Amino acid sequence: ALGPLISPAADAGSSSPAGSGGSGSAQSGNCSGLYGVVRDFRMNSTTNGHPDFENAIAEDRGIVEATLGSDGKPVYAHPGGTTPTTHGQAYFDEWYRDVPDVNMTYLVGLHFVSNGNVLTFGACAVDNGLADAGIPSSCYFPLDTQGFGNQYSSHNLSFTTEIHTAFTYNGGETFTFQGDDDVWVFIKDQLVIDLGGVHMQQTGSINLDDQASKLGLTKGEVYPLAVFNAERHSGESNFRLDTTFAFTDCGQINGVPIIP
Repeated sequence: ALGPLISPAADAGSSSPAGSGGSGSAQSGNCSGLYGVVRDFRMNSTTNGHPDFENAIAEDRGIVEATLGSDGKPVYAHPGGTTPTTHGQAYFDEWYRDVPDVNMTYLVGLHFVSNGNVLTFGACAVDNGLADAGIPSSCYFPLDTQGFGNQYSSHNLSFTTEIHTAFTYNGGETFTFQGDDDVWVFIKDQLVIDLGGVHMQQTGSINLDDQASKLGLTKGEVYPLAVFNAERHSGESNFRLDTTFAFTDCGQINGVPIIP
């Protein structure tokens, strides 16, 4: 579900909390899901639009560095250059930072349901652990009628999602993302899933036991998890998470845990 506007653009009108981001309930510690933020942008095709949104379509791995920045943000891997779907570091740096006149930032809640020992967030009700995992559902539109307004058909597209939390590594955990467009997942500040680019729904998965040595994980210890997504092209918008992680908080904003 969409929460309040927490960082408005200077030239934007008022906006009230509304919208829908998921359904169902499950427990991860004392949380029924995770909180993060979504940032709304104007499409490139509109006045004052952002050039990285509603522009090129291409696979685009390697947009970001393999290590998260000290500020908890992805680091653009091509200083002084561009990539097939991005237009330089200055524009990319706006994706996950609050910039007046460029984006509008809202709190968002992703509610999980239990599917055996797996916690699932699916933007559509059919995704809640019941649907065929390979079928796009195109229901992740948390900003409809909010922010800069609907820009394609009946939906507000051109937005990013940012989630920070932590989990306890107990052994055997898995994490899977399905969706579009870009997604980057970092564990212990290290990149473990790269689905960069403007593309149809794709899937990225990680088994922590397979990566424990590389990431330097010790059972019983708590580690940070960060997920960054971008919806950059009109049409479908898919977002599904399936995980067995034992989260230790309900999400963090600017390093501060959210208390629901």
